Amino acid sequence: MSTINSSTREVDLLVTGMTCSSCAMRIEKKLNKLPDTTATVNYATGKAHVILSPDVTVQEAVQAVEAAGYGAKEAPKQQEPKDTTAFEKLRLRLIISIIFTVPVVLLSMIPALQFPQWQWVAFILATPVVVWGALPFHVAAWKNLMHRTATMDTLISVGVGSAYLWSVWALFTGGANTDPMTGTGKDFYFEVASAVTVFILTGRYLEARAKNRASEALTLLAGLGVKEAHVLLPDGKEILVPIENLKVGDLFVVRPGEKIATDGVITEGMSAVDNSLITGESVPVEVGVGDAVVGASTNTSGRLIVRATAVGTETQLARITRLVEEAQTGKAPVQRLADRVSAVFVPIVIGLALITLFGWLLTGHSAEDAFTAAVAVLIIACPCALGLATPTALMVGTGRGAQLGILIKGPHILENTRLINTIVLDKTGTVTTGHMALTDVLTSGDEEWFLALTAAVENASEHPVARAIVDGAKQRRITPQPVTQFASVQGKGVQGYVDGHHVVAGRADWVTATTGAADANWLSSPRASWETSGKTVITVAVDGGIAGLVAVADTVKPDSPRAISMLKDLGLNPVLLTGDNERTARAVANDAGITDVLAGVLPEGKVLAVKDLQGQGRVVAMVGDGVNDAAALTQADLGIAMGTGTDVAMEAADITVMKGNLISVVDSIRLSRRTLRIIKGNLFWAFAYNVAAIPLAMLGLLNPMVAGAAMAFSSVFVVTNSLRLRTFKPTSL
Repeated sequence: MSTINSSTREVDLLVTGMTCSSCAMRIEKKLNKLPDTTATVNYATGKAHVILSPDVTVQEAVQAVEAAGYGAKEAPKQQEPKDTTAFEKLRLRLIISIIFTVPVVLLSMIPALQFPQWQWVAFILATPVVVWGALPFHVAAWKNLMHRTATMDTLISVGVGSAYLWSVWALFTGGANTDPMTGTGKDFYFEVASAVTVFILTGRYLEARAKNRASEALTLLAGLGVKEAHVLLPDGKEILVPIENLKVGDLFVVRPGEKIATDGVITEGMSAVDNSLITGESVPVEVGVGDAVVGASTNTSGRLIVRATAVGTETQLARITRLVEEAQTGKAPVQRLADRVSAVFVPIVIGLALITLFGWLLTGHSAEDAFTAAVAVLIIACPCALGLATPTALMVGTGRGAQLGILIKGPHILENTRLINTIVLDKTGTVTTGHMALTDVLTSGDEEWFLALTAAVENASEHPVARAIVDGAKQRRITPQPVTQFASVQGKGVQGYVDGHHVVAGRADWVTATTGAADANWLSSPRASWETSGKTVITVAVDGGIAGLVAVADTVKPDSPRAISMLKDLGLNPVLLTGDNERTARAVANDAGITDVLAGVLPEGKVLAVKDLQGQGRVVAMVGDGVNDAAALTQADLGIAMGTGTDVAMEAADITVMKGNLISVVDSIRLSRRTLRIIKGNLFWAFAYNVAAIPLAMLGLLNPMVAGAAMAFSSVFVVTNSLRLRTFKPTSL
């Protein structure tokens, strides 16, 4: 994973005036010429992500973009509502152009409608379409000429302009004076110039509308935040303050049905919180005092008082939005090839059009036929679809991921998900729950009475094993009784008096030494069996006699075995990585369905474990959630962090799954791979379209109008194909 020098600065620029990927490439080259500056320009999002050296200012970067003939300004830190002005202007331009073009096409294509001097009517109607309707193409082409370069707008402007000027020349040199029924009307191309303009405007309009839909995820995230918060003052009064005035440490009130203003910890109240818009988890989560809550989630029932722990750009929602935006701004490796092709494509096409024109003339064909073929080459070859193939799929894929609680940091990660063949899974908190739980109770007498005494004496201890026993008893509706004369011996056990009974619980040898009781033979077999399966076994004595056993363990998450099976179906070999002993690790692995185990690995050894696997020629993904997993997540070819873990792990990872279960890890890989397939499919059809169509146009087998319609359709197809990612279905639990 790349690192950025601390002295550099990152900035996003909003770029206006781009019409194709060639524009983006030119701006990118211009920005990268600035000293020690790295820039990535995304045509679909209209943004440039720039890493500036200390010697370069944001204003200088803006000036570099303007010097290339485009507009730019620094993007706001927070997502703003969409500006639909440009979209509305495009729609108006399209509608008016259609109104003028339809009669031109009808007059030109249907001889029965042709009246004397009809060509002049076609000229009058076509002129506003060619001059005003196609004005954006002409303006862009002129700017390109001034900068001695060419883009797809150059092809469109030259093609439309050539057809129109040829027709005007024919009209004013006598073409309009011929009998319209003799067929000489084919000398006029007013309908070609008008129809091609309409087709391309239609493509741009549909493309813009589809791109708006593709970026809905960011718009949705921007709208999730709360605008105001009910802050609780020290005197108990509430005041309504703008969210930007909320500070870390402030107490604020959240009533049933309201959204939680920002990330915080509950100090009073109990409720169920709906986190679906943040994590994709549809079932509300029960919360109470001490539990952390996420800003923008919804309080469904009780009144809560929350202490703010993060505000503004430090909240989880802000971080999610930032990650999604960064992912959409970058470029996948496959896009680089398309960019390089687009950069040289336009000059080559202009050369092919000239070759076509002179080739037809030199082989004895009429100037009309030669001109028709050359114009068709110019129009059919526009590489617009190439520029949209990758960024539109990225926008939809990462946006859909955000809706499902899957955060993909950057487009380069998509390639990695395709290549990985081994997935290393941290045990605690990833495959298992990360919390000890009561699993077994064995006694010769009344089980409820036995567990009540055990839980009572353990209730005075803060040890994780003791907490698991107490929580297990409470789940069985057993309330621990008070304990007296409590004593604890670290690493061995606890003892005390409960309801007049002397209770001792802990390691078997310590319990027998403390009570003087002989260990019961009937407990030996179950104790050995439980310990073999990796459980921690507690021996309990009551009033000087061994009364039974309880066992606790960090249990495998309910969804883990199914998720492991699905990872195998994706062609991945799961490896369990843990610091636990071999026996415990094997027990967990067997329960989860994992064959390969790396046990006894210390935190600092996790990186070496990943390196060893990579040294064997494996492409490794690592899944973890703790601070001690961060280095291994960075070392792995693909790092996946559980959103229920630490911030350090999430920062180090390439993908973060907010739900915190392995099923979501499966979905993250499925979504990433499907997005990559869509990108490659888009690029294939965009390349295939141009490769197949240009020779046909050079041979005169494509009418310029058909070429214009096909070019517009190719762009719409690419964007529509990308939108299929919106229907991606997560695996149901």
